[in-house]
Amino acid sequence: MQNLKIEYNKLMPSRNVIKIDIPNTYYHIYARGHGKMDIFRDDEDYRVFLNLIKRYLGRKIQKDNCGRQYSNFRGELELLCYCLMPNHFHLLIYQIDVGAMPKIMSCILTSYSRYFNKKYCLSGTMFGTRYKASMICGDDYLLHISRYIHLNPKNWTDYCYSSIKCYRSNKMPEWVIPNRILDLFLSTNEYMGFLNDYCKSDTPLDYTNSGLIDS
Repeated sequence: MQNLKIEYNKLMPSRNVIKIDIPNTYYHIYARGHGKMDIFRDDEDYRVFLNLIKRYLGRKIQKDNCGRQYSNFRGELELLCYCLMPNHFHLLIYQIDVGAMPKIMSCILTSYSRYFNKKYCLSGTMFGTRYKASMICGDDYLLHISRYIHLNPKNWTDYCYSSIKCYRSNKMPEWVIPNRILDLFLSTNEYMGFLNDYCKSDTPLDYTNSGLIDS
């Protein structure tokens, strides 16, 4: 596939343009810790957050200690890729049903905030904002956002807390569904080449958050 030379900041929509929750749409979701504080402080924190995603997107419906079923959004929303960094995270999702994105994000962020505050004896707001989301239009934009997310860490090829390991091994957890991205390439290796080509270029990995709107 031809290496697409498109700058991320030129791809982003203007601030507050997108306030619409619509079906069959791609969204880039982003949230940062309040005051840029770390929201993942050790391996357990990362694992808890990922297990929450599994809880709400896994095939098997999970229950709490009282036997009550947690909400499950599988079939309503697909997670295409993700990256968890110490003080923020990125999710690339495909929303199938209207309202699935705000519902699952409310479930995940509420549950994680409760866990985090209890573990570290904190209170109050954990995230700078509830979360931000940018609607994605077009395959070029979709591919570049997936690339930006996967290239976020400096050691991106071996980073433990992103979906890149799933793409590299072709062994996906059930709650990551990358087909909508990988189907745009002939193979997984071609997608990895798409990432590597950018790393070898002189173009800086720059990205503007101005298109991410509060949701």
